[in-house]
Amino acid sequence: MLCFGYYENEEATKKALQNGWFHTGDLGKVDENGYLYITGRCKSVIVTKNGKNIYPEEVEYYLNDNPLVSESLVLGIHKENDDETYINAQIYPNLEAITEYLKGSVPTKEEIWKVISDVVSSVNKRLPNYKHIKSFIIRDKEFEKTTTQKIKRYGNNVSGDGEF
Repeated sequence: MLCFGYYENEEATKKALQNGWFHTGDLGKVDENGYLYITGRCKSVIVTKNGKNIYPEEVEYYLNDNPLVSESLVLGIHKENDDETYINAQIYPNLEAITEYLKGSVPTKEEIWKVISDVVSSVNKRLPNYKHIKSFIIRDKEFEKTTTQKIKRYGNNVSGDGEF
């Protein structure tokens, strides 16, 4: 006998199975060849004032694709007296790669800031305006992670703990 759903949890199964599809909470797209690509999570989507959806994982992908960045976390933030949502990135730099990039000299905070600023500018050139990173924080320590080594999108990671 073939069974579908969560083991001994009929309520969770009813929530997840809809019209024969298993809803995981992941967002994705299917390309012209029929391949499925996971692009983000429903619960982490950032919605702008104009209703545009921004998937943090997409912006993080572009940041993390640069060897000068070890890891990043992208969040939507609100500024005082403004109802717009802005994209903020917290970036943990790859200091070894930056040192090599600067031809072996130990980088100062200003040099790290300039290098990461250039990385953010190059990422923004690849994204539509509404997805642009408007501000960023450079972290001096790695992000707190789950047991599966995924960055936690809450707690100390969101508070900006560990910036320099």
